[in-house]
Amino acid sequence: MTGLEAQIRKLQAQLATLRTQASKARGEARRRAKRVERRTRVTVARTLRTVEPKVRQAVAEAQVYARGVRAGVRAGAAAYRAARRKG
Repeated sequence: MTGLEAQIRKLQAQLATLRTQASKARGEARRRAKRVERRTRVTVARTLRTVEPKVRQAVAEAQVYARGVRAGVRAGAAAYRAARRKG
């Protein structure tokens, strides 16, 4: 029986070591995940700050172009109607 008891004690010691290693690995993984999340958050915020003014300017330019196109279409339609009345 002493051989089995020795094996059980040895297995219990290994189990305790494994528990310690597992908890340490979980802690490291948690820290790593937090670090990655923080870096991602900072990168996204920085990108938004950089890109937002450019996007606003592009939208403003697109609105100006759209206004011009609509005015051109209106003018073309009016000219077409005026030509049809004369003819």
